[in-house]
Amino acid sequence: MTVKVLIPTPLQKLTQDKATVECEGTTIADMVESLEAQCPGIKARLCDESGKLRRFVNFYLNSEDIRFLENEATELSDGDEVSIVPAIAGG
Repeated sequence: MTVKVLIPTPLQKLTQDKATVECEGTTIADMVESLEAQCPGIKARLCDESGKLRRFVNFYLNSEDIRFLENEATELSDGDEVSIVPAIAGG
């Protein structure tokens, strides 16, 4: 499955300044591995040491938060769009 991944500005230095990257995968976890293969080092920004998605990085599949779906096991379809949105804290 080919999906379009929208990359936030702070991570674009790892994608050669690309705002979108085409990735392969049947799940979010597969997509992260495909993204890492194309953009080495990005997985460490998205996942913790155990390989789980970091709590402060939000993923949206076609505008739906994957935390309300199956998290990294969320299935992807050809042509889906995945947005990566880092959480912003302030005070």
